[in-house]
Amino acid sequence: MSTVSTASETGEISALAAEQDYVSLLYDRFDTLRKQANQRLSEALAQVPDSEQGHAERNAATRLHTEQLAQYAAAETGLCFGKLEFTDGERRYVGLMGILDETNDYEPLLVDWRAPAARPFYVATGASTEGVRMRRHLRIRKRTVTGVDDELLDLSGVDGSDGVTGETALLAALNAKRTGRMTDIVRTIQAEQDNVIRSALHGVLVVQGGPGTGKTAVALHRAAYLLYTHRDQLAKRGVLVVGPNTTFLNYISQVLPSLGETGVLMATIGDLFPDVRPRLTEPVATAEIKGRAEMVEVLRRAVADRQRVPSEPMEIVFERETLLLEPAAVERARAAARRLGTLHNRAQPTFATAIIEELTRQVADNLGADLLEPGDFADIARELREEPEVIEALDWLWPVLTPQRLLKELYATPELLESAFPHLTDAERALLLREEHYGWTVADVPLLDEAMELLGEDDRMAKALAARKRQERLEFAEGVVDIMRIDEETADDDVLMAMNMITADHLAERHERSSNLTTAERAAQDRTWTFGHVIVDEAQELSAMAWRLLMRRSPSRSMTLVGDVAQTGDLSGAESWEQVLAPHVDNRWRMEELTVNYRTPSEVMAVAAEVLREFEPPLEAPKSVRSTGVPPWRVEVDADRLPARLAELVRAELAEVGEGTVGVITPIALRELAVTAEDRVSVLTVREAKGLEFDSVIVVEPSAIRAESSKGLNDLYVALTRATQRLGVLHSAALPESLATALG
Repeated sequence: MSTVSTASETGEISALAAEQDYVSLLYDRFDTLRKQANQRLSEALAQVPDSEQGHAERNAATRLHTEQLAQYAAAETGLCFGKLEFTDGERRYVGLMGILDETNDYEPLLVDWRAPAARPFYVATGASTEGVRMRRHLRIRKRTVTGVDDELLDLSGVDGSDGVTGETALLAALNAKRTGRMTDIVRTIQAEQDNVIRSALHGVLVVQGGPGTGKTAVALHRAAYLLYTHRDQLAKRGVLVVGPNTTFLNYISQVLPSLGETGVLMATIGDLFPDVRPRLTEPVATAEIKGRAEMVEVLRRAVADRQRVPSEPMEIVFERETLLLEPAAVERARAAARRLGTLHNRAQPTFATAIIEELTRQVADNLGADLLEPGDFADIARELREEPEVIEALDWLWPVLTPQRLLKELYATPELLESAFPHLTDAERALLLREEHYGWTVADVPLLDEAMELLGEDDRMAKALAARKRQERLEFAEGVVDIMRIDEETADDDVLMAMNMITADHLAERHERSSNLTTAERAAQDRTWTFGHVIVDEAQELSAMAWRLLMRRSPSRSMTLVGDVAQTGDLSGAESWEQVLAPHVDNRWRMEELTVNYRTPSEVMAVAAEVLREFEPPLEAPKSVRSTGVPPWRVEVDADRLPARLAELVRAELAEVGEGTVGVITPIALRELAVTAEDRVSVLTVREAKGLEFDSVIVVEPSAIRAESSKGLNDLYVALTRATQRLGVLHSAALPESLATALG
């Protein structure tokens, strides 16, 4: 395979002119299709359905045309980017969407990059041409073709080929300045990446890859590919993309919209319990305890501890009489509720009924049971249920619990912590103890989700909430109808007829039906939602409890897990993929490896490779496809001079990268270093930098990063591999031996 330029300036001008004519033809057809979609959306919105089926059809048409318009908007600036010329004379253009020629038996004018017909654009090489004679990359600005890069695929000089296709376009993309947002790689997808993207939907696919191998980009393009090839199946249930933090989600937020996909729910683990937004941080040791698989049994004990039997009779005053609730009676009520084998909140009515029956018997005995009518017993029971002391007693004996209440009271009560965590030391339990008004952390979210599985929803609360919302909608609709009332003398017959047909109840129902939330929006509001496919980036970081949460979101086990166990930094994260997946799918999963490093230049990767040799067993670094000629550097400085020297180095790196970005990666203790107010500079811990990339990176105090946790070696490896162009190290303490060797 060889990359060649056009033979002469005249030939290049001719090629540009020919491609411009074709691209202009594509945009003419594109504009017509977008105009048609706009018109059809307007027609759908103007419909006034008179049946449930009509409402469903209108909403379906509205969603369809809205999605089409989103795809057209995404394709506007990158409609066509490639061309294939085959040895049999066929030519095929590749772009962000498919366009057919309605005047020529619907022959394809443009092939969607996800279609099977586009695959040779990504996988053809000199060794395996797929019938391709030449592959052309088109450079287009707005709607103007500004350049072409051609590759002739022949068998000469194939030995030693690294399997990298489209080198000119690829290297241009890799050397481009970083903007703080990830962009799509649809023009430069490589063969090993394409194999992952197009892998079968079903089952669990693990994508293992070192830094810079394009794991994140591949995962996002896989989401777009699956939605294209399985839209009927996935449109109903949706695709969930899970990232490690909100910074990361912001970084990748434009990739799927640029590919025309807007219906994917992107979230962190902390986002997956509706109405809870974790805002707080906590010690890594605390998060590690909360992430352990044993928390399942801990929560079961915590729930059982709230099904209490008093050690002494409980006194309850009712209508000036003192009733005694004996421990034996409570034990019988608890046993009856537990025999149901159902969830805590769903069993509570059975328990409460047994307690009320016991108290009713005592009241009846005091009044003279023989003198009472059958209806009198029901009246007594009803009054007991409304008695504040009875309500308080029931709430202590068998409370209706939300997950939030269960955890807040558990964390705030030393006795409950000791009962639920008998195996922990006093020091470990102290890590979990906190005030009841304390907020939530990310590690709490899987526990809240697990607690809901043990507690179950209180149906009475859900029904009351639904009734209240229904009443609010009805009151709003009544207000609308009042506003619409008009003087019959000034209204024409058609308006009066319409008014006579509209009632507030009808308007409220119509409002409910017209709530046209997307699949992603509905999924975000529903804890029990199950997705058609789940994609997890930085999957090696998830705890055992986080995996349980995700597996509940994917009962079909259709998942793509992307990560690198060499980069595991979380104390409760994965040591191996077997460890992570065995409890959920046993050995029923498959793995693909990404071995080529497209991001990190060879000079930087040589430094990181030295650190990898310290792993047990030693690990191989992915192969870099490019070099920058810029060797990584180190600067040693006294500790008191470190902040000032760092500020100087940041200014120097900003000058070197031009419009690019600079990342400063620090130990947690130095996270608040204020080096500059420049927007293009980010000061981050290793955890915050996961998945991100910068033109230049300065790693501060590598020894402190390594010493911060038992995963410190992994963290150092991550820090060293965030750079796309330049790497520097600033330190006052001695460097780790492997890093000192690499930097000289």
